[in-house]
Amino acid sequence: MSKSTQEWLESTWGKAISRFPQRRPKFESSSGVDVDPLYGPEALAEWNYHEKLGYPGEFPFTRGVQPTMYRGRLWTMRQYAGFADAEESNRRYKFLLEQGQTGLSVAFDLPTQIGYDSDSPEAEGEVGKVGVAISSLEDMETLTNGIPMEKITTSMTINSTGPILLALYVAAAKKQGADLSKIGGTIQNDILKEYIARGTYIYPPRPSLRLITDTFAWCKDNLPEWNTISISGYHMREAGCTAAQELAFTFADAIEYVDAALKAGLQFDEFGGRLAFFWACHSNFLEEVAKFRASRRIWAQIAKERYASKDPRAQMVRFHTQTGGATLTAQQPLNNLVRTTLQAMSAVLGGTQSLHTNSYDEALALPTEESVELALRTQQIIAFESGVADTIDPLAGSYYIEALTDRVEAEAWAYLKRIEDIGGALVGIEQGFQQREIQESAYRLQKMTETKDRIVVGVNDFVTDSMVEPDLMRVDPTLGKRRAQQLAALRKRRDNTAVERILARIRAAAHTDENTMPLFIEAVEAYATVGEICSVLREEWGEYQEVMTI
Repeated sequence: MSKSTQEWLESTWGKAISRFPQRRPKFESSSGVDVDPLYGPEALAEWNYHEKLGYPGEFPFTRGVQPTMYRGRLWTMRQYAGFADAEESNRRYKFLLEQGQTGLSVAFDLPTQIGYDSDSPEAEGEVGKVGVAISSLEDMETLTNGIPMEKITTSMTINSTGPILLALYVAAAKKQGADLSKIGGTIQNDILKEYIARGTYIYPPRPSLRLITDTFAWCKDNLPEWNTISISGYHMREAGCTAAQELAFTFADAIEYVDAALKAGLQFDEFGGRLAFFWACHSNFLEEVAKFRASRRIWAQIAKERYASKDPRAQMVRFHTQTGGATLTAQQPLNNLVRTTLQAMSAVLGGTQSLHTNSYDEALALPTEESVELALRTQQIIAFESGVADTIDPLAGSYYIEALTDRVEAEAWAYLKRIEDIGGALVGIEQGFQQREIQESAYRLQKMTETKDRIVVGVNDFVTDSMVEPDLMRVDPTLGKRRAQQLAALRKRRDNTAVERILARIRAAAHTDENTMPLFIEAVEAYATVGEICSVLREEWGEYQEVMTI
C-alpha cells in the first residue's frame, strides 16, 4: 500500500499508464497550468484551515459571505432580459416574475449603452436589438409599470450612461411613491473594463471615474440599499482571459475605483459594503468553483490590509454570476442546455449571491420566451432538487479544490503585483497591458481548439451534418421608426425651456466638482433624454479613442 502520493505515482500509477496510456499527453486548466493526476495530503502540506478557510460569514470568507448561505436564503435568480421597447420588455419581466424569478436584470440596447437616443442617426439599425431601448423617463416608467420597485431588486447592465439610467430609475420610483431608502439593486457602472474588453465607453477614463465617484457619494446619502457598482470580470473572461486574470484584472479595477473614491473624500467602510462584483462561469467546472472561493479571500485581504477596513461587510465579495455566453455554440444548440446546467451548478457550489443562466438559443438570437423559461427552470431544479444547497461549501476540504483555490489565488496575486508595478489599472489600460494579456490568452485558447487539444463538442469534434435551427425571436424592424415618432411627440409636450436650463447647469458642472447625480435626476424629471445629457458631456469632455495594442 502506497504511503504518499509520490509513492503511488511512482508505483501504482507508473505501472498503470505503461499499460493504459493517458488519453492525451498533457492535462491542464483553462489557464494553461498542469493538472496532476491525483491530489493528496501533500498538496496541502503547509495549509492552515483557519487561515485559508475559516467559517462562513467570517474572515476571509472563503466558505461564503453569509453564515447561513443557502440554508437561509437561496441565491437571487436574476435572468438577464430586455429587448425591443419598454412595453415589450415589461411584459417579459412580468412573465419571468410569474415563473418564479426573484429579481430583475435589465439589458439595454447598444444606443442606450453609448448615449444615443433611439432617433439618433447613430442608432439606426440597432434600436432594441441587444436590449431594451430607453431614452427618457417616459420609457423607464413604462419599463417598471406594475412592478413594485420597493420589493423587487433590479440589476442594470449599464456603464457609460450608468448614472443617468440610475437617475431614470430613481425618478420612476419616486413617481411610484416608493421610499428610496427601500429601493434595492445594482448598476454595473464599471467603465474601466469597457476600455479593456467591451468597448461601450463614451468619455475618457478620468471624467468617467468622476461620474462613478459622484454615484458612490450620492447613493451613500440617498439610496442606501443600492449597490453603486458591479465590478465586472465577466466581459474580460468572455473576451478570452483566464480564470486568474479575470480575478486580477477585476480587483485591479476595483482598487482604482476605491482609490478614486478616497481621493474624493469618501471613507472605505462607508461605501465598501455597497460594492458588488460580477463573474463569468465557464465550463472548467472545478476551476470555476475554486475561482469563486479565491475571489472572496483575495478581496477580504485587500480590504483589510490595503484599506484598513474594520467593517466585515466591506470586506465581503458579494457577486452575481452569469454562465458563459462565449461557451455557447451555434452548432448543435441544444448542447448549450448541458453547458449552462454545469456552469450554474459550479456557480452555486462556489457560493454565488445571484445567478443568470443563459438560454440555449442565445448563440443564434435573442432568447425566446420558451428558452428563457427553461433557463430559469435550470436554476430552480438545482435549488430544489439537487441537494447542493442543503449544506454550506460542500466541496471544502477536497485536496484538489483547496490546492486549486490556492493556485488560482496565487496566480491572481502575481498579476495584481504586475499591475501595481505598472502604476495601477488605469495606467495599465493606457499602456494596453490588460488588453494584450487577454488577446494572448484568447489566441492560445483558439489555437488549442483548432488543433483539437481543446475539444468543443459539436464544433471541432462529434460534429453532425444536419443543422436543426430552433424557432428564433426577431425584433420588429419598424421599431426604430416608431421610437423616433414617440420621442418627437415627447419633445413637443415637455417644457423645453426647463430642459435647456438644466442641460446648461450640467454643462457647467462638467468643469467643477459639483455632484452630477442631483442634476441628472432633475434633468430626467424634466424629460431630458439620455442622448441630450450625453451630448452635453461629449462636448465638454470629448470622446475616448481606443489604445491600439500590438
